[in-house]
Amino acid sequence: MDYSQFLYMKEELSLIAVIVIIFVADLFVSPDAHRKDGKVHLNTLLPVALMAIHTLINLVPGTAVDAFGGMYHYVPMMTIIKAVLNVGTIIVFLLAHEWLAREDTFIKQGEFYVLTLSTLLGMYFMISAGHFLMFFIGLETASVPMAALVAFDKYRHHSAEAGAKYILTALFSSGLLLYGLSLIYGTVGTLYFEDIPAGITGNPMQIMAFVFFFVGMGFKISLVPFHLWTADVYQGAPTAVTSFLSVISKGSAAFVLMAVLIKVFAPMVAQWQEVLYWVIIASITIANLFAIRQQNLKRFMAFSAISQAGYIMLGVIGGSAQGMTALVYYVLVYMVANLGVFTVIAIVEQRSGKIEMDDYNGLYLTNPKLAFLMTLALFSLAGIPPFAGFFSKFFIFMAAFQSGFHLLVFIALVNTVISLYYYLLIVKAMYINKNETPIAPFKSDVYSKAGMILCLAGIIAIGIASIIYETIDKFSFGM
Repeated sequence: MDYSQFLYMKEELSLIAVIVIIFVADLFVSPDAHRKDGKVHLNTLLPVALMAIHTLINLVPGTAVDAFGGMYHYVPMMTIIKAVLNVGTIIVFLLAHEWLAREDTFIKQGEFYVLTLSTLLGMYFMISAGHFLMFFIGLETASVPMAALVAFDKYRHHSAEAGAKYILTALFSSGLLLYGLSLIYGTVGTLYFEDIPAGITGNPMQIMAFVFFFVGMGFKISLVPFHLWTADVYQGAPTAVTSFLSVISKGSAAFVLMAVLIKVFAPMVAQWQEVLYWVIIASITIANLFAIRQQNLKRFMAFSAISQAGYIMLGVIGGSAQGMTALVYYVLVYMVANLGVFTVIAIVEQRSGKIEMDDYNGLYLTNPKLAFLMTLALFSLAGIPPFAGFFSKFFIFMAAFQSGFHLLVFIALVNTVISLYYYLLIVKAMYINKNETPIAPFKSDVYSKAGMILCLAGIIAIGIASIIYETIDKFSFGM
């Protein structure tokens, strides 16, 4: 075996090094760092700094290469995708700091970072897979630590319940996906992405194989009708974990789904476009209608995430390079806007314990900076100009429109108006509604402020700096 092939996996090796360093640091942290309750405190600065270094040293795309007999596949676009996920993970670490550092729990910070980065490593493997076995190993590497993260606040009932619901639905979806892969192997005789299309004829068994595969991926992306776990898990999981689940996990699964549809199921393009067509309509419409009824902000953001997943799939359905560019750009913009909302939710929840929409009545009067960030993030999610969300929606609509899905784009536009209504409900609560007992004024910690600044900069700058879209577009043709 040529062990030099491992050098092609520079992003994965770099991330593994980060995981090992954090793990060792957590084991041998100074006894002086122990709190009076006996809990070890690992400073958030270490994982944030390591992830920043990891992102910077892997920021320059390399040349396309296959390794390990084609099981590992790399193209320059994957560096862009992984960098987007890295930035999101750094922001999640920043917003998680105050929750992890609180005195009333038995949470060990090192475990949180190791589990989160292990999940990210699984996503790396999925993105770079050239074989379904490699893909499935990555899928499970991402899913199992995520279930532990959802149940991380183990002494709180809702977190344990959310973890149980997540792992059960993950098991069923993985089982269906694996059954679909077995049908592909049975009809084609290979699991290599490059070799499968030659054996795809669109027979009933292969259509069933695609349906089972899509069900498994639909669960990961929270598409209707595979979304029923989403609201309960988002509500029960710690807010930092919910933010990671809503953006990083969803984004990586969307990238992988598009790559597999283009590479593996290209001969069945008519069939999978028909399935995606109706799933997109159902996801956007049903999620918007249910979001209007929500009072708990984490459940509200769950249905918002389901709706946004439908918009993300508009970039997938055309199967074009333009669609890939729009998809990556949309996920980047969605990431900073959604994490901006969750940063505010996490801070308010940590300081006041309040999570209902009515609790935010009059927030502008007591915490104007938080209300301002929340407003800009919601405007971006709704697609209001001149924020980055407007440009991301424009590009993803354009990609679907140029692929011939005119009616689908019109339906998505109508639903955008509906989404604007329910996003403005929160803005109305913060600026217009009165509250006799508003949330008390408070100052955020330095890590939360850093996360808010990154999100704010992204919401404003990504739409203005055209070089970001142009860079993504430059590499999208290699997928």
